[in-house]
Amino acid sequence: MRIDLLTLFPEMCETVMAESIIGRARKKGAVQVCCHQIRDWALDKHSTVDDSPFGGGKGMLLKAEPIALCMDELIAHLGKKPHTVYLSPQGKTLTQRRVCELSELDGLVLLCGHYEGVDERVLEAYADEEISAGDYVVTGGELPALLLADAVCRMVPGVLSDAECYREESHFHSLLEYPQYTRPADWRGRQVPEILLSGDHGRVRRWRHEQSLARTASKRPELLTAAELTQEDREFLHSLSKTGGEETS
Repeated sequence: MRIDLLTLFPEMCETVMAESIIGRARKKGAVQVCCHQIRDWALDKHSTVDDSPFGGGKGMLLKAEPIALCMDELIAHLGKKPHTVYLSPQGKTLTQRRVCELSELDGLVLLCGHYEGVDERVLEAYADEEISAGDYVVTGGELPALLLADAVCRMVPGVLSDAECYREESHFHSLLEYPQYTRPADWRGRQVPEILLSGDHGRVRRWRHEQSLARTASKRPELLTAAELTQEDREFLHSLSKTGGEETS
């Protein structure tokens, strides 16, 4: 998997993607992340990449040509046009399902807007989709792009030590993750659920699954509409609706 970020702040992106799990994955070649400074393709001596929008209004807009020149050079280098995402609050909200789909691609380009965004014509020419990190606005597309890049990279084989690291996480099966505990078993009078100390792996797995169901029903019930539920799951959720609470022990 190769991810190319087109940005005005490549140092910021590089700093984040060089750390922790993703940084180690890059070093061993499991993923490749390349950060491109859009200003390098500006056409004047001042490296101008923005201008005022036609029709008036406050703020500046990223010009089409520097982005297009960067994209054209990247496409020529790769021999094909990668799937291109523009990070925008107007896009579809990022989901784990979409992350999984994107992680199966060979390459991905993430275009980071700034100021008031980018010239619409460059999106028409190059962007395959727009993705939003949520229903809010930040100062640039870098943070949403880094969120997406991190989420996609960790799904690539070889990045995490085991696929189970993400298969049991929140949202992977449209369910929230079960509660987790570590030593000591008694912390300030709060006890770890006894079942986790039982050594019965079958009961632990079932408890964890039920906790995921309960947490999802309590915190994000809308996710259950996309979850693949067994009849046993449905009966468990029905029993929760009668008691009106989330089970934790």
